[in-house]
Amino acid sequence: MSDLKALLGEAVETAFADAGLPPELGRVTVSDRPDLADFQSNGALAAAKRVGRNPRELAAEIVGKLAGASAVMSVEIAGPGFINFRLTDAALTARANAIAADPRLGGEYVATSRRVLVDYGGPNVAKPMHVGHLRASIIGESLKRIYRFRGDEVLGDAHFGDWGYQMGLLIGAVMDENFAAAAVVERLNAGATGEDLGPFDTVSLADLDRLYPLAAARGKEEPAYRDRARKITAALQAKQPGYYALWERFRDVTRVALERDFHALGVDFDLWKGESDVEDLIGPMVAELDAKGLLVDDQGARIIRVTQDGDKRELPPLLVVSSEGSAMYGTTDLATILDRKNTFDPELVIYCVDQRQADHFEIVFRAAYQAGYARPGQLEHVGFGTMNGADGKPFKTREGGVLKLNDMIEMTRTKARERLHEAGLGENFAEAEFEDIANKVAVAALKFADLQNFRGTSYVFDLDRFTSFEGKTGPYLLYQAVRVKSVLRRAAEENAAPGPITVAEPAERELVLTLDAFEAALAEAYDRYAPNALAEHAYRLAQAFSKFYAACPILQAEPDVRASRLALATAALRQLERALDLLGIAVPERM
Repeated sequence: MSDLKALLGEAVETAFADAGLPPELGRVTVSDRPDLADFQSNGALAAAKRVGRNPRELAAEIVGKLAGASAVMSVEIAGPGFINFRLTDAALTARANAIAADPRLGGEYVATSRRVLVDYGGPNVAKPMHVGHLRASIIGESLKRIYRFRGDEVLGDAHFGDWGYQMGLLIGAVMDENFAAAAVVERLNAGATGEDLGPFDTVSLADLDRLYPLAAARGKEEPAYRDRARKITAALQAKQPGYYALWERFRDVTRVALERDFHALGVDFDLWKGESDVEDLIGPMVAELDAKGLLVDDQGARIIRVTQDGDKRELPPLLVVSSEGSAMYGTTDLATILDRKNTFDPELVIYCVDQRQADHFEIVFRAAYQAGYARPGQLEHVGFGTMNGADGKPFKTREGGVLKLNDMIEMTRTKARERLHEAGLGENFAEAEFEDIANKVAVAALKFADLQNFRGTSYVFDLDRFTSFEGKTGPYLLYQAVRVKSVLRRAAEENAAPGPITVAEPAERELVLTLDAFEAALAEAYDRYAPNALAEHAYRLAQAFSKFYAACPILQAEPDVRASRLALATAALRQLERALDLLGIAVPERM
């Protein structure tokens, strides 16, 4: 079911071809002057330059070849050769009824589906998430949903850090402080079996969060402390029983907190894999890389050189094995690519990670291509900018520290409650329903504030603006959706049902043209890894409905008109809810 822009585009491209011109020059876009036209084509200007003709004359020839197009009400030439199109009410009526009847609301499947893995979130074991994890979680979740809706087979992987030097630091720090836990570790390491692991239950995420910066600082200042941590890390990676059992406690207590914070944001993963999941692959992989002649000895370390002829700058090599004989961060990433090839064989892997990591991923990807673990273009780093404070720098607390994600979520919930009270919304609801609405408003505020921007840009976190029910905000979109639901509930109470749609009024035309644009927004979001295209569509749809609601009485209209407008309102609500769901935003039933 093609959208109107696509159908008109096919006709215009055919007209260009009939005139002996490249058909791709007949590209049709939504008019930037909706008061004058629905769509426009600027291709006559470029075509005229190619063939040395007057652009208005050429445009007139193109228009002549479009005579009789049933969907076109008028075609006009403007300025030096712009072609403006206005469609018939009948064409809009047919399209509106098709969208209303379509379970996908006009959103199409891709022509060829793929297996896609989205790597996002990126939390670390033993550390609460902070605001730096927010963008990865929000953008990655939306991409996962968009790709899945388009028909791809998609897995989302949290891929958390759980196996490096920081684990050795933490195990040592916990054992120094918690003597009961330390005793259990030592007995297990000595070969004891059937040990009561109860002392491990006293180790909390708060303990780990408190101890890690202290241990990291000591590791930098005290060589003996650092060496002990490295030895513990090596013993852990050799799965020495005591260290491994304590590490499992770290992992489990962290995951509980991670799932809480992620779920509060409407973010859920199919896979909870970490660096430790590929530990057994690293030894054989290093041997294979060596056999392929990819490893180069360099000052006691083993590296893969990735710089290529034609590079404008030299990239550092991938450090595979350190001079101390340990596998490195990039080694784990390379093993993860191999693991995914063996277990899922994805045709595309999307890494939703801060764009400041661009060089790291370019190095790892090139090494993977050399090793034959992936094909060029199969691995895609989808980078993003930072969420900044009012000073334009990455967001910090007033004390200058990094704000924990759970604290930010609760801070936004508190502001959402205030906003609801200010607007007199949900005043008479039960506490549980009010809290559910406040949570949805808070998540909508956080997510839409992020997703309305192209991911590559940075933005300033402004809680007051983001939680407003006015302007380009998540709460505004929820309010408009809830308004439609209220109208439909009143209609049901009056036994008024939706019926066939007939488009006649300007506000109805605008709403249908906006509904028609859903597929184009989806395609752009999919092709450019850019959920902001879908966020922009959701906002325009909410605005178009608001204009329609103000200009076209629904329940007070004559029966046939009322049925038509109820159907149009229903289609608008369903598409708005679908768009918001693809952004990871849930809509309450009422406010």
